[in-house]
This record gives sequence, C-alpha cells and structure tokens, in this order.
Amino acid sequence: MEFRELECFVVLSEELHFARAADRLYLSPGRVSQLVRALETRIGARLFDRTSRRVRLTPLGERFLADLRPAYDGLRDAVDRARAAAREVTGVLRVGFLGTPTDLVTASVRAFEALYPSCEVRLVEVPLSDPFGRLRGGLVDVTFTLLPVDEPDLETGRGLNRVPVSLGLPAGHPLAVRRAVDAEELAGLPLIEPAGPAPRAWRELVAPERTPAGLLIPRGGTVATSQEGITLVALGRGGMLFCTPTAAYHERRDVVFVPVTGLPASVLGLAWPRAGATAAVRAFAESAETAAGVAGPEARRKVA
Repeated sequence: MEFRELECFVVLSEELHFARAADRLYLSPGRVSQLVRALETRIGARLFDRTSRRVRLTPLGERFLADLRPAYDGLRDAVDRARAAAREVTGVLRVGFLGTPTDLVTASVRAFEALYPSCEVRLVEVPLSDPFGRLRGGLVDVTFTLLPVDEPDLETGRGLNRVPVSLGLPAGHPLAVRRAVDAEELAGLPLIEPAGPAPRAWRELVAPERTPAGLLIPRGGTVATSQEGITLVALGRGGMLFCTPTAAYHERRDVVFVPVTGLPASVLGLAWPRAGATAAVRAFAESAETAAGVAGPEARRKVA
C-alpha cells in the first residue's frame, strides 16, 4: 500500500472537499480522486460517499480513519524529524582528498568548522586509482577531486582553483634541467598513470593518452596513489603529471618538477553523490568556495 494513497485519504477525510485536499497535497483534484479510488480498490469497499454537492466518509471509512490515524501520525512525525535532522549541520562529515592535503583542503576544513563547530570534519585519503569508489560506498560524504567529472550519479561544485601542471622527473633526467617542458615533448617520455577502476575520463585528466597535437604518449606503468607514483618517478620508471600545489608538497632530492606548457590547467573541486547532498555537504561546498575565494557575495558575508 502506497503512503501517498493513505495521505490522500487522511487529507480528504479532513477537508471533505476534493479541491481543498488537492491544494494541500499540491496535486490536481483528478489525481486525488484517482489515488482514493486506488485505495478503495485495495481495501475492496468505498471509503467515501461522493455526490455533486458533498463528500463524506462511509461508516467503513470512519472506522478505517480511526484505526489508521495513530500509525499515520507517527509516520509523519518520523519523516518530519528525519527532514529536520537532514537540515542540521552537526555530527561528523567525512571529506576525501586525493593523496595530498594541500592548503586548499585544510583552509576549507578550517572555514567550515569555524562556521559549524558542532560538525567535525574527518579527512580520508582517496586513491588516484579509485577516485569515486569511497563516495559510492558511503565511506566519505564529499571528496576533493579533479574537474570536470562525467559521472551521472555524482554532483560537483564550482572549480576551486586553476593551477598549472608540472612534470615529475627523476633527478638526472635530461629534461630535469629545463625551465619548462612543452606538452608535445611528452610523446618521448613514458607517463605513469592511475590504475583501474578509475574511469577513462579521470585517467585522461591525470595522464593524457595523446599530446594536444595528437601524438601518442607512451605508458610508464600504473599506480594506486600519488606516493606510489612519486616512487616510480624516483626509480626512473617514467614521468608523472602533478598540479603545482601537489608538486610543491612532494619536493625531494631525487625528483625534480618541471612546469609543462601547452596543457590545460588542473582544476580542483568537490564531488558528492546526487542522492547524498545533505545540508552538511552543501555547507562544506560553500565553505570551500569561500576559502578558495570563488564564493558569491552571500557566502562571503556569511563568514565575515
């Protein structure tokens, strides 16, 4: 038995008027009549006597309403409490990050917790090889990720930054002494990429298959995390692309980072399941935009 049918029965029993019941339910009178008839069919008898002038409960309808009312009111109260809880920004919010908790990640957390001290942020590392698995598995509520994201079940916020791309190379590599590397030169260098189950569009953001002119870029092996990638670079297994903040975070003696010209900027943003956009997730997205300096005037005033 559908809740909407029961709801129509209860509201119509209160209003005893199809048009007024329809207004309360945001339905058409015809739809209200259809739902009531469906309920009567399930029960096997009429619940209302209808004439052109009035609507009234049958004796069976009166008895059914008396039996239904306590359970119906309890169910509505439970739904209302759940809706109220969903609008609260309290408890724990699990935020994923891609291997490197950059300044943008930590600034977003600080901005959020300053506004919502009753909600604790727990940071969870998300592997390069499976950027969305923990979202879909319910292990994180929202995650920092590279944009754009072409996943129908996920929603994204605005880009939080646009930064140049750098190429990680082993110290001593001929290109490591250069001030910059052109994107077309990647055709002569094995490029380390994320392993599956990362979607192809995601792997293309981290390790493009071709240069802008269409030259094939050789593969230099697959990794699950940024740390694995840095290790392979240090061992001379190939190069790996990083956004500038991540490259700065991973500076070490045996790896050199050289800016790459001719590639699109790396854009970091947030993603979350479309079915899991809670008030806390929305609030964190606003806080991240504020921390990144891309929030609108309303959000900026909120934190001022």
